Amino acid sequence: MEGSDPQGVPSEIGQLIQDALDSLPDDLRSQMSNVEVVVEDEPPPGQPLLGLYQGVPLTRRTSSYSGVLPDKITIYRGPLERHYGHDRELFDRQVRRVVLHEVAHHFGISDERLVEIDRY
Repeated sequence: MEGSDPQGVPSEIGQLIQDALDSLPDDLRSQMSNVEVVVEDEPPPGQPLLGLYQGVPLTRRTSSYSGVLPDKITIYRGPLERHYGHDRELFDRQVRRVVLHEVAHHFGISDERLVEIDRY
């Protein structure tokens, strides 16, 4: 899986992200393609985000999909720490939830569908 290890992340959030990715079933993990996971301190101004998926979901890739930059899953450390940092167990769960939520978008699952299946 290309770029799955969020490199250069000084705190344990990088390990939490890797643990969430490692928890995926082998068949799903092996299907992840051309995606990198990064950690940034803050989302763009005015956007109350914990994570963001940017790219072309696997379900929308066609035979003409080639030579493109990797999809990007960004996890925003600042908001996660502010909202959940007071409780280590809650923080760990929320990092995992956000990572898996953004991975779902990589697989083409919309927010609406995640609500339907009670995974939002």
